[in-house]
Amino acid sequence: MAKPRSGGMSVREAGRKGGQKGGQTTKQRYGTPFYQEIGRKGGETVRDERGHEFYEEIGRKGGQKVRELINQGKRTGRRL
Repeated sequence: MAKPRSGGMSVREAGRKGGQKGGQTTKQRYGTPFYQEIGRKGGETVRDERGHEFYEEIGRKGGQKVRELINQGKRTGRRL
Protein backbone atom coordinates (compact mmCIF):
# COMPACT_ATOMS: atom_id res chain seq x y z
CA MET A 1 0.00 0.00 0.00
CA ALA A 2 1.32 3.43 -0.92
CA LYS A 3 2.17 5.89 1.81
CA PRO A 4 0.24 9.16 1.81
CA ARG A 5 2.16 12.08 0.36
CA SER A 6 3.56 14.48 2.88
CA GLY A 7 3.65 17.43 0.49
CA GLY A 8 6.23 18.64 -1.96
CA MET A 9 6.88 16.72 -5.13
CA SER A 10 7.58 13.07 -5.81
CA VAL A 11 10.92 11.80 -7.04
CA ARG A 12 9.31 11.23 -10.45
CA GLU A 13 8.04 14.81 -10.58
CA ALA A 14 11.44 16.17 -9.52
CA GLY A 15 13.21 14.13 -12.21
CA ARG A 16 10.77 15.29 -14.85
CA LYS A 17 11.06 18.92 -13.83
CA GLY A 18 14.82 18.68 -13.92
CA GLY A 19 16.03 21.96 -12.48
CA GLN A 20 19.51 22.69 -13.85
CA LYS A 21 19.94 19.27 -15.51
CA GLY A 22 17.84 16.23 -16.23
CA GLY A 23 14.29 15.52 -17.25
CA GLN A 24 12.47 17.74 -19.70
CA THR A 25 15.17 20.43 -19.46
CA THR A 26 17.83 18.04 -20.81
CA LYS A 27 15.47 16.81 -23.49
CA GLN A 28 14.82 20.35 -24.69
CA ARG A 29 18.46 21.38 -24.45
CA TYR A 30 20.10 18.41 -26.19
CA GLY A 31 17.36 16.57 -28.09
CA THR A 32 17.00 12.96 -29.21
CA PRO A 33 20.51 12.53 -30.69
CA PHE A 34 21.99 13.13 -27.22
CA TYR A 35 20.05 10.20 -25.76
CA GLN A 36 20.88 7.99 -28.75
CA GLU A 37 24.59 8.70 -28.31
CA ILE A 38 24.69 7.99 -24.56
CA GLY A 39 22.69 4.80 -25.17
CA ARG A 40 25.15 3.67 -27.82
CA LYS A 41 28.11 4.41 -25.54
CA GLY A 42 26.46 2.54 -22.67
CA GLY A 43 25.76 -0.45 -24.90
CA GLU A 44 29.37 -0.54 -26.08
CA THR A 45 30.60 -0.41 -22.49
CA VAL A 46 28.37 -3.32 -21.47
CA ARG A 47 29.51 -5.27 -24.54
CA ASP A 48 33.16 -4.66 -23.66
CA GLU A 49 32.65 -5.62 -20.00
CA ARG A 50 30.27 -8.58 -20.36
CA GLY A 51 30.71 -9.78 -23.93
CA HIS A 52 28.39 -10.73 -26.76
CA GLU A 53 27.04 -13.73 -24.84
CA PHE A 54 25.40 -11.40 -22.33
CA TYR A 55 23.21 -9.90 -25.05
CA GLU A 56 22.35 -13.35 -26.34
CA GLU A 57 21.24 -14.39 -22.86
CA ILE A 58 19.05 -11.36 -22.16
CA GLY A 59 17.57 -11.63 -25.65
CA ARG A 60 16.67 -15.27 -25.01
CA LYS A 61 15.12 -14.38 -21.64
CA GLY A 62 13.14 -11.57 -23.24
CA GLY A 63 11.87 -13.90 -25.94
CA GLN A 64 10.81 -16.46 -23.36
CA LYS A 65 8.88 -13.83 -21.41
CA VAL A 66 7.08 -12.63 -24.55
CA ARG A 67 6.19 -16.20 -25.44
CA GLU A 68 4.80 -16.76 -21.91
CA LEU A 69 2.68 -13.60 -22.12
CA ILE A 70 1.31 -14.56 -25.53
CA ASN A 71 0.36 -18.02 -24.28
CA GLN A 72 -1.21 -16.52 -21.16
CA GLY A 73 -3.28 -14.19 -23.35
CA LYS A 74 -4.40 -17.10 -25.51
CA ARG A 75 -5.49 -19.09 -22.45
CA THR A 76 -7.37 -16.10 -21.06
CA GLY A 77 -9.08 -15.57 -24.42
CA ARG A 78 -10.44 -19.13 -24.41
CA ARG A 79 -12.13 -18.65 -21.04
CA LEU A 80 -14.26 -15.76 -22.25
